[in-house]
Amino acid sequence: MRSRIEKFGLIGLGLIAGVTLSLHFAAIADKDAPDPLPFEDLRAFSEVFGRIKSDYVEPVSDKKLITEAINGMLSGLDPHSAYLDADAFKELQVGTQGEFGGLGIEVGMEDGVVKVISPIEDTPAYYAGLKSGDLIIKLDDTLVKGLSLNDAVKHMRGKPGSKITMIVLRKGEPKPLTFTLERAVIKVQSVKSKLVEPGYIFVRVTQFQERTGENLASALDTLFKQNKEPIKGIVLDLRNDPGGLLNSAVAVSAAFLPKDALVVYTEGRNRDAKMRLTAAPENYVRGHGDKASDYIKNLPEAIKSVPLVVLVNGGSASASEIVAGALQDHKRAVIMGTQTFGKGSVQTILPLGNNTAIKLTTARYYTPGGRSIQATGIVPDIVVEDPALPAQDNEFHLREADLERHLSNDRLPENKGDNKTESIKAPAKPKENKDKDNNTKAEIVEFGAKNDYQLNQALNLLKGLYILHGPASKDAKAADLKK
Repeated sequence: MRSRIEKFGLIGLGLIAGVTLSLHFAAIADKDAPDPLPFEDLRAFSEVFGRIKSDYVEPVSDKKLITEAINGMLSGLDPHSAYLDADAFKELQVGTQGEFGGLGIEVGMEDGVVKVISPIEDTPAYYAGLKSGDLIIKLDDTLVKGLSLNDAVKHMRGKPGSKITMIVLRKGEPKPLTFTLERAVIKVQSVKSKLVEPGYIFVRVTQFQERTGENLASALDTLFKQNKEPIKGIVLDLRNDPGGLLNSAVAVSAAFLPKDALVVYTEGRNRDAKMRLTAAPENYVRGHGDKASDYIKNLPEAIKSVPLVVLVNGGSASASEIVAGALQDHKRAVIMGTQTFGKGSVQTILPLGNNTAIKLTTARYYTPGGRSIQATGIVPDIVVEDPALPAQDNEFHLREADLERHLSNDRLPENKGDNKTESIKAPAKPKENKDKDNNTKAEIVEFGAKNDYQLNQALNLLKGLYILHGPASKDAKAADLKK
């Protein structure tokens, strides 16, 4: 089981590396019903290869032609399958450990230009005011049109302290916007936590990394022990969390769910693509799932029953949606915010030779109740828009369904009308301003700050529940949250 989890571990960070893919005949063969090799198509490929070698205006190496053929062949599958060269594979591995170089931005390719999926919190891209859905059309003096995503990402990377200017198209803006960013070593703090008010805990997961489960458990344990009065409510913030490691998503869910409760299951063509992951240590403890190292079992029992609100938005993807879906299906939490990104596919990391790898989509994942999140996302129980975003951003937030070649939702008919939601209207939204160099400078609301409107609405809900129901007992049911 553990080896299978490690295979399926990296499910939400591939957009950093770029949309490319590698050739691996063993991986694409259908073992149950093998098809004969398409000799005519292979002959055409060979002829094209030969023509390029002999007639192209400049000499081209075999390696470049084969690599580009692999990229073209598999980039047509879906937005998340990718070939990782040595640099991209290393960056992916380092990224899950919480530190990497660059601007701090999750990107994909759309119509030949780079599209911003989400800026990562506390990074140059975040503080500059880049937003989900922005289209990057120029990097310094280089037009993005015609570049591969890998090449564009490499151009955005560089020595910490060096600057890059990018030109961006933004929906609703009459002309392109200019951003000047200073590159930095990106260190992502996976878990942030604090006591926002006496009795109320705020814990934010920015990315699901190797130690996210341990860090979350440590933060919750510390806050429960430090608080002199009983904890009345918890806000789990997953906004703009692009995902990460599957076992970490199981760990975060396990902190709030009963032991052995189903968190997520996956369905794919191969036997290894079929998994059922529960809130058990073998599914989230790194190494071999040793019960002695189970950091969840020693948490205060009240964490399983204290009223819980989970904040999500259009930037909550993949592992974030697994957590939100599990807590929603088990009626353990009220989900609040806006509809999530909708990435319900699993990518398997298949290492190849020369320190390269394939990141191949091999399965869809499903919530405990059997819902597919793919291209649909998690619909909140209570819709609360973010007043820090312009109206068009709330309405047109980039989602999985907007990406070319996205996988379909195989259970979409079952999802229609399943979720009844309430809505809280946001107040008037702040306007952007310009700095002295006419660069765009957005007014940024820090998640967890006093002026965080969505957090304040979550706290209001928790306070109302506390007034209605009083202190949470050990056998308190999370279904009360929706009464």
